[in-house]
Amino acid sequence: MAFWRLSSGDASGFKFLFSIASLYALMVAIAYCVLHMKHISPLPFDAPLDRFSEARAVEHIRVLADEIDGRQEGRPGLREAATYIKSQLEMVKERAGSNLRVEVEETQVDGSFSMMFLGHNISLGYRNHSNILMRISSMHSLDTDASVLMNAHFDSPVNSPGAGDCASCVASLLEVARLVVDSGWAPPQPIIFLFNGAEELFMLGSHGFMTQHKLKDTIGAFVNVEASGTGGIDLVCQSGPGSWPSNVYSQAATHPMAQSSAQDVFPVIPGDTDYRMFAEDYGDIPGLDIIFLRGGYYYHTSFDTVDRILPGSMQARGENLISILKAFTSSSKLKVASERKSLDMDANRDMVERAVFFDYLTLFMVYYPRRVAMVLHNIPAALFFLAPFFLYMRDPGIHPLLPVFWAFLKGFIQHTAGILLGVIFPVLFSVVRLFFAYPMSWFAHLYLAFLMFIPCSFFGLLLPRTIYDRVSHCQGVSSKKIMKVETSDEARFWGAFGLYAFVTSAYFFAGLNGGFMTFVICISMLLGWIAFYVSVKSYGHDSIKSPMFYVIALVPCLLYSVYFSGILALLLIEKTGMMGAVPPPYGFYLADVAVAAVTGIVTGLCVGPIIPICGRWLAKASILKFLLHFTVVMLAVSSQLFPYSKDAPKRVILQHTFFSAGGNEITGSSYDLAVIDSNSMEFVFKHAPEVAEKLHAGPSFSLGNAEVSPQEAWLALFPISCVVTTNGRFPAKANKILERYSQLPHLKTHKPPTTFDNGTRRVHLELSLGSLEEIWVSVLNVTGPLSRWSFADGKPPAPELPSGGPPSYILRLSGNSSEKWIFWLEANSKEELRVDLAVLDQRVDEETRHLKSLFPGWSDVIAYSSFLSTYSF
Repeated sequence: MAFWRLSSGDASGFKFLFSIASLYALMVAIAYCVLHMKHISPLPFDAPLDRFSEARAVEHIRVLADEIDGRQEGRPGLREAATYIKSQLEMVKERAGSNLRVEVEETQVDGSFSMMFLGHNISLGYRNHSNILMRISSMHSLDTDASVLMNAHFDSPVNSPGAGDCASCVASLLEVARLVVDSGWAPPQPIIFLFNGAEELFMLGSHGFMTQHKLKDTIGAFVNVEASGTGGIDLVCQSGPGSWPSNVYSQAATHPMAQSSAQDVFPVIPGDTDYRMFAEDYGDIPGLDIIFLRGGYYYHTSFDTVDRILPGSMQARGENLISILKAFTSSSKLKVASERKSLDMDANRDMVERAVFFDYLTLFMVYYPRRVAMVLHNIPAALFFLAPFFLYMRDPGIHPLLPVFWAFLKGFIQHTAGILLGVIFPVLFSVVRLFFAYPMSWFAHLYLAFLMFIPCSFFGLLLPRTIYDRVSHCQGVSSKKIMKVETSDEARFWGAFGLYAFVTSAYFFAGLNGGFMTFVICISMLLGWIAFYVSVKSYGHDSIKSPMFYVIALVPCLLYSVYFSGILALLLIEKTGMMGAVPPPYGFYLADVAVAAVTGIVTGLCVGPIIPICGRWLAKASILKFLLHFTVVMLAVSSQLFPYSKDAPKRVILQHTFFSAGGNEITGSSYDLAVIDSNSMEFVFKHAPEVAEKLHAGPSFSLGNAEVSPQEAWLALFPISCVVTTNGRFPAKANKILERYSQLPHLKTHKPPTTFDNGTRRVHLELSLGSLEEIWVSVLNVTGPLSRWSFADGKPPAPELPSGGPPSYILRLSGNSSEKWIFWLEANSKEELRVDLAVLDQRVDEETRHLKSLFPGWSDVIAYSSFLSTYSF
């Protein structure tokens, strides 16, 4: 009962704590509704034809994701999807009025190029990938007029029906195209709808359009529609070149969802979109990359089905797209490629420099150019340096200048220490928790991560103030003047203000565009300080009403912080299921530490600004004890919860590997099994004993004693194979494979080699993919003195340098597997060239299908066959 015997000061502190907690709970509820599109009313199937209808768009998703059996390269479903899309566009064309010219075409694209992806250099060769295109223009437009491109891809990744990624994108554009025609609107400039059929194979469809289509140089702006989930926030994650696209978006979007901070972090995310082809690698077209963020649990899994689409998401996306499209086509800055090159960039800064922009809960956009940010984002730092002088000038006798500077510095150090401890304590607790709980036990229970890590982060934020108050109370001070300054809320306020001000300036001078968050905090803190100062005059410094006035003035900023932090935290938590399995011992802790650290950071953003003023009531030993007890209880609860469910599946890769030689000879076979998060195969076998029994792993399976798959076994997945680092190899039968396939993939010389005067020799090769039925991709790893080849303009990519091995060159081939690939390799010495060939076939045998069925329902198993062979020339 001693815990409940509180002094009046402690009782006031708890009353204040619960008031603040209630306020934040309300803000969390508001942010939740926004993030889940609860404020959007989807329109039904029979909505007016001049409105975008979510129900009509969802019907397209249902056909593409449910009725068509797979839209992967190599499978018949991809051809069926192309036929469906083209038929829908032809129907739209038939309804076009006399004021419109509508053209529909399907093209087959071929090509070869080199790129860097996930830090790895690869070359890609492709052929016969389908692109479907619709061009809508007024009857008076010319073929050379500047146009707006709307792009989406209709292929999906292996093992996924792809409702979100990216049937939702295709459905959005089909409905927008229908709306353009049925609304009777004649666009001022032409609109091109591009449905490309090979994005999941490293943006091949968009590359084919940008390098081969006759209209490529007429594109004056583009909007790329993508999905990293199944709905929710449809975020502008990339914008450029220049600030013009984001400016158009900020003025036109009906439900704006955009943050310039996203394009600061996107380059470090392991992924890419067609935006890269249009705006960076093969064009300088101004454009937007718009991506669904919520539902990352299902991204690239078999759970990406139409029923996972978040209601309201498609409606918000569609209304945004049609508004943005109208704005782009009406803009005087829409230029063809040749006109963009001749622009006077000094007079058109928004075509070269990016801007700062962010939405406020999808209600409105705040936008300003970087040159304005140069002034705005450095004003807080200037105010911090000037504040001591103002305080001194206000009353030199009471506030000596040097003690004021020292007090401000102490406030800065104290708040900085609190922010750091607010990150350190969640990380420490996350590590301690793993001694008695599974990694990622919060994965299927989002609330658990916040309940575990926010209280201990709050503890860290308050700890420096508590310690300082205790030390000051015990030691006393010699000067009343110094004491008045040092213990004042003013010093602590300006110290915290200085931290956020310096972060804002540092962000700007680092060349980034996301410092708006801390800038908004600085401005809001100033308003809060004014409210607090006035309330102190009315109610006194000791009244609990005074800090409440400070908090109320900060509510708009705090609400935005909760919204912004919710996007960041939810995105990270959902993506930890596919961040890769780092080898022990660090991999065991990686996901938990990352989530704990980010939770600490967002707690600092959401709660940190109130600490300088409210800390007087909150930084009490009894409250810190309560926070610690609450954290311990949550840690205990977490140990009882299972990390996965059907709504938050664990990703597993099951590869049936066949080693072949001589075209039709199987020399070996195995199952290569890998997991893609912190819980290892030991976890899988423990909870799926039937799988362990089938693979002869045994109940005492240990990673330390297991046979590990060599890295070359995962060649068919390169470069995605870089996240497959903890895996195991298990024996498998292959005696029936030759009953299914009359011929296996095989590489052989096409004609005698050619020797040149400079000593180089050219080897002419023929790759036959045999009778495999659903080939996704073929990957060649060429090791040796390779100097040229017949791909990517004859230039091999920068070599991969595996530890302890010679340089190697990676080539991925896709498309039309029934035809043979004829190519040549050139060596600059007599040393032989070694070629490792891996072919990924999406068909698996009956035994593998049975093994896959033994995995529990909370797992998503990507199963396929990989045929490996090695040749020397």
